[in-house]
Amino acid sequence: MKEKLVRFGVAFEESLLRQLDALAEARGCTRSELLRDVARAEVGRAHVARGVEAVGALTLVYDHHRRGLIERLTEIQHQLGDGVRANLHVHLDHHTCLEIIVLTGKSDQLTDIAEQTLAMRGVQQGGIEIIPRAKASAPHHHHDD
Repeated sequence: MKEKLVRFGVAFEESLLRQLDALAEARGCTRSELLRDVARAEVGRAHVARGVEAVGALTLVYDHHRRGLIERLTEIQHQLGDGVRANLHVHLDHHTCLEIIVLTGKSDQLTDIAEQTLAMRGVQQGGIEIIPRAKASAPHHHHDD
């Protein structure tokens, strides 16, 4: 049975709305369908089970000239120790870097780390994708023959 649709008003900056409409057109869907898909994805991310073993990919875009930001990002990663499995750092332009940090740990810990990091002054944009270990592939080990 289809659930009843409810109409409501949403305010967007004009430039963001134009970008949203262009994205909807490129995907061959309506603005409403696109917003429902985005909302479902965010609700799904918010419902990742708390406290389960997980892997996460934290993506950050930031101004590397922001005073103290690099040191704070490095300090968080050092505190996590073996919880940081990999890190990719890319210079996008003179001021902006993209960083992808692969983390392991409890899902709620990964969420907390992401929220702390994304709230730092100088972080312009980012997000985290968390996958419970039960859904992730088994650990991969290399063995000599």
